[in-house]
Amino acid sequence: MIKEAVIMAGGLGSRLKNKTESMPKGFLEIGGMPIVEQSVQKLLACGIEKIIIGTGHCSEYYDKLAQKYPAIQTVKNENYAQTGSMGTLEVCAPFVTSDLLLLESDLIYDSIGLFTLINDERKNLILASGATQSGDEVYLQADSNMCLTGISKNKEALQSIYAELVGITKLTKAALNTMCSYAASHRSDMPKMEYEQALLAAAETERIAIKKIEYFVWREIDNEEHLDTAVKTVYPHIAENEALRAVRREVLLNPGPATTTDSVKYAQVAADICPRETEFGDLMQWLCDELKIFALAPDTNPAEYETVMFGCSGTGADEVMVSSCVPDTGRLLVIDNGSYGERLAKIARVYKIPMDVYKSSTYEPIDLEKLEAEFKTKKYTHLACVYHETTTGLLNPLHIICPMAKKYGMVTIVDAVSAYCGMPMDLKSLGIDFMASTSNKNIQGMAGVGFVICNKAELEKTKDYPMRNYYLNLYDQYAYFAKTHQTRFTPPVQTMYALRQAVLETKRETVQKRYERYTECWEVLVKAVKKLGLKMLVKEEYQSHFITAILEPETPRYGFEALHDFASEHGFTIYPGKLGNINTFRIANIGDIQPEEMRRFTVKLEEFMHGIGVGIN
Repeated sequence: MIKEAVIMAGGLGSRLKNKTESMPKGFLEIGGMPIVEQSVQKLLACGIEKIIIGTGHCSEYYDKLAQKYPAIQTVKNENYAQTGSMGTLEVCAPFVTSDLLLLESDLIYDSIGLFTLINDERKNLILASGATQSGDEVYLQADSNMCLTGISKNKEALQSIYAELVGITKLTKAALNTMCSYAASHRSDMPKMEYEQALLAAAETERIAIKKIEYFVWREIDNEEHLDTAVKTVYPHIAENEALRAVRREVLLNPGPATTTDSVKYAQVAADICPRETEFGDLMQWLCDELKIFALAPDTNPAEYETVMFGCSGTGADEVMVSSCVPDTGRLLVIDNGSYGERLAKIARVYKIPMDVYKSSTYEPIDLEKLEAEFKTKKYTHLACVYHETTTGLLNPLHIICPMAKKYGMVTIVDAVSAYCGMPMDLKSLGIDFMASTSNKNIQGMAGVGFVICNKAELEKTKDYPMRNYYLNLYDQYAYFAKTHQTRFTPPVQTMYALRQAVLETKRETVQKRYERYTECWEVLVKAVKKLGLKMLVKEEYQSHFITAILEPETPRYGFEALHDFASEHGFTIYPGKLGNINTFRIANIGDIQPEEMRRFTVKLEEFMHGIGVGIN
């Protein structure tokens, strides 16, 4: 798995004259975006975690870009005017920790090239194309195994020409080190060495293969003629190719699974792997480490918490907690103020766990005084509740409830399936001991992975609790993974890859910014609902901003199926209400939903409602 990339961006770009006098070549705009930013986005979509950009001329442009993309690390070649591209690569090399993609900064290219390199089993691989007639070609010579034996801008210097260098190469860390050693040994006689020269030298000891895509669409932009061709011919071809691979956009306004990015979907397309391999165990460990960070404040020690993953739904993760975390000598209190609180109680009943249910309104806030009175009875060792009731969009005040439960000595078990990663939270200050969520809600991955984030001290106490369930036992899963770096049973491999990409995208956006985006979408919806004269089940001040339950209009002309089908015809999926005694429909704004998409939906909602005589003044 390739996780790192280096972009060489130290050059002056003097052949572009006034266009690059006061900015780097990489900031030439084509299609409304700097070409180097397009490259950064393509790398991130391929799962690259760290992008090291070697800068020089007008380095402040790249420093500013790094503020926008946290994955970028800039390293300045202070001697950029007196060195070639290899000099810039040398200053980046100490920050490279693994195999990498090496790119030039002045390229536009079809993103399929990145996939091709990453997907190929060969460790060192140059991306190449057929003839481009660009006028500034770098030619490659290859042996019978399609491995590099020559490289030059001069055709006459080569015995044969196999392909043209694109400027994107996959390298091992060892090959990069070999290139740097060669450059260091020739610093005096070749001070302006280009990276291609070091690459050829490395090919004498490292097997460096060439992947030729005859009709690969790309362009290096070194002069005004290149730029003109790129804008008029090459970029439109790239845009068309990439648009053909875009997945049809369906905006899911249901409470989950949530809408995902194409990069999350495509992350599932990977070579088959046995999940018992070390590489996959490392991926699962990385996921466990990263998932808990989203639920902790920066000053909370992550070592105090553990993530335990299962191949299951959010309800499966709930069942893990309820069946595993209450001893036979304990007694559970379940807060039921919606379908998901009711579900927690049902799970406890199935396992015959001693339990009482605290019933509360499905759409009004919990009476905290009355709840504390129940806590004061000291009958209970454990509390189970839902953070965000997906039934109605009611957000329960766990910042009060859980610390209050801790005051009375209770262990807290929380379904945060539709709250996690949608809003900032800190399990420690909230007083949450066990928290369940899933890969297909606000973290914006694909369905199939359920997980429990645990207070490690409380998790260790469950070691000797009765094993009521085999597959879903929390401690057994945790202990086995800690010992073997594997799950006890086959994990959903492709879903794990998608979850990795979703985690990277969540880190990039941040949970706070995601909450702000969700809130903006919710505000668009609320404004439209009020304009139509519709009523919301939960008062605004108690809503989560994730899901809105809307009372169905009181007219015989309304039917949910008709509304659903009308929305579906326009690319939106909506969900019916889940309360048996109150007729509602629900609109969720979780997942990769943008405010403009919510605005488009509200236009269609208004159109439908006007068609049945609702909201017409």
